[in-house]
Amino acid sequence: MPLHPQAVAFLKYAAESGIPQLHTLTPEQARDLVDSGESIGPGPRVDSVEDIVIPVRGTEIVARLYRPDRADATIVWFHGGGWVVGGLDSHDAMCRMLANAAGAAVISVAYRLAPEYPFPIPLEDCWDALRWVAGQWPAVPLFVGGDSAGGNLAAVCAIRARDRGGPRLAGQILVYPITDHDMATGSYKEHGEENLMLGTKDMAWFFDHYVPDPDSDRDDPEVSPLRTSDLTGLPSAIVVIDEYDPLRDEGLAYTDRLRRAGVGVSLHYYEDMLHVFFQFVNVFERGDEAVAQVGRDVRAALANELEPKSEKGRV
Repeated sequence: MPLHPQAVAFLKYAAESGIPQLHTLTPEQARDLVDSGESIGPGPRVDSVEDIVIPVRGTEIVARLYRPDRADATIVWFHGGGWVVGGLDSHDAMCRMLANAAGAAVISVAYRLAPEYPFPIPLEDCWDALRWVAGQWPAVPLFVGGDSAGGNLAAVCAIRARDRGGPRLAGQILVYPITDHDMATGSYKEHGEENLMLGTKDMAWFFDHYVPDPDSDRDDPEVSPLRTSDLTGLPSAIVVIDEYDPLRDEGLAYTDRLRRAGVGVSLHYYEDMLHVFFQFVNVFERGDEAVAQVGRDVRAALANELEPKSEKGRV
């Protein structure tokens, strides 16, 4: 299927505006370009939005809590950006839409970024944040999710939760997740050099900052969860994959492995979209549609699993 006209128009605008590719920038320059979320615009109103502080080992990090009028679950969200860029503002509009669509409180976590804080520090921040949220609202069904690098962190946290005795997760939401460091897949060959929203050189730049030693750490399943030996017993997964994306094949491979391990998977494949479309609500109507679909999946998971809760059980 051809690339969606809105994506074609956005790429044309980016090319004509001279927007540089991330791998040509320093991390600081890349953050100046990406982190504000100005190109996406404002999200919808949510009943309550507040910045909160989460204790993690040795320090504190900031998170943003989006709470609709009725919140029947909690979604802990880890933003994308290659572990190097992105933050609360870059994903604000998407998180607002997701909170309303899912009928869930969304807690967007500003984990510390590489290269100042390389692996495993961003992962440990996310793991500590997930456990903290579980401890704060123990009666509320808990989902973990993220996009791209955030999907990587969410997948690893779901595996940790299984292996370390909790917290219990009602599901995981993996949006075009990074699941491996192999850049020789078919989707890298097809789309890695096409000047889309993510390319092979960008991913190499991200990995060089997050896991500087390519000879040892990148095979670690906590960097490349596709290399995890056993995926049985994980929570059901909502997976979003797009066609025009170097990460397509590794996301599909991880989805296939989850299914073969007996994990329930709801896969949504967007044949006319490119990387970051889920984050770029307002810009891409398919992004709005995908967020709404994930919200419906969360509501369906809750309806299938849970009894109605009292007000006390809500975030």
